[in-house]
Amino acid sequence: MISSQKTAGLLFQLAGLSFAYQKHPVLHDIDLQLYSGKFYGVIGGNGSGKSTLLELLMGTLLPLNGTITYRKKLLANYSKKELATKLSLVPQHFSMDFDYRVYDIVLMGRHPHIPRFASPAQHDREIVTQAMVTMDILDLQNRPVTALSGGELQRVVMARALAQESEVLILDEATSNLDIQHTIAIMQVMRKRVVEQGFTIIAAIHDLNLAAAFCDECLVLKDGQIYAKDTVDNIFTSDLLQTVFSVEAVVDNNTMTKHPQIQFKYQ
Repeated sequence: MISSQKTAGLLFQLAGLSFAYQKHPVLHDIDLQLYSGKFYGVIGGNGSGKSTLLELLMGTLLPLNGTITYRKKLLANYSKKELATKLSLVPQHFSMDFDYRVYDIVLMGRHPHIPRFASPAQHDREIVTQAMVTMDILDLQNRPVTALSGGELQRVVMARALAQESEVLILDEATSNLDIQHTIAIMQVMRKRVVEQGFTIIAAIHDLNLAAAFCDECLVLKDGQIYAKDTVDNIFTSDLLQTVFSVEAVVDNNTMTKHPQIQFKYQ
């Protein structure tokens, strides 16, 4: 799968990266380069460090050792406002204790672009409306977020990230609460943004067949290190699935989609 890269170039460079929660190592010896205009999947077993890696890329965690640069500038040297115009995150879990309207939550995605003390412009409101249309939540816009189902709330958070219009969208298993219809729809939206607009997506994905179908490349985490990083055609092999996930599987080529398709063996 090849993306059109309208803004091709090195985005992230990680060198000698390590991280630990207190005295518990999570990631170590990470050297990684990520480029613009690609859809990256981050896969690995539970506890392999996927969410931690994404938080480090967002700048919400600081490395124990090593460096992270974004567009050749240390990530730690960006202001929060600068980063908010460049990076957006859709977490796996999102909670809200106040009865904000759906519209107001999505509008929060525009805050990095609105001058201090200014009101949202018509342009901002149009972007918010379009994001809600894209995520199929326009009919929910006046609903309090506390009254939503888990799947509906997840689509609201996705719409907020789209309204933010950052050049990089980071997803932490963001489709885990969604039904198959909305999961496929969101992955198609992400894919289209990569191909047509040169966006960069970095997504921790639990469903390996989704990763194989929509990603350009996958990076595989195992025991806190990068075990492999390659195109999806090269990543998804029976040997890798056995080594990383301890499962037996056959990897075929889907005749309709032309992407790898994984069939797991059950006893």
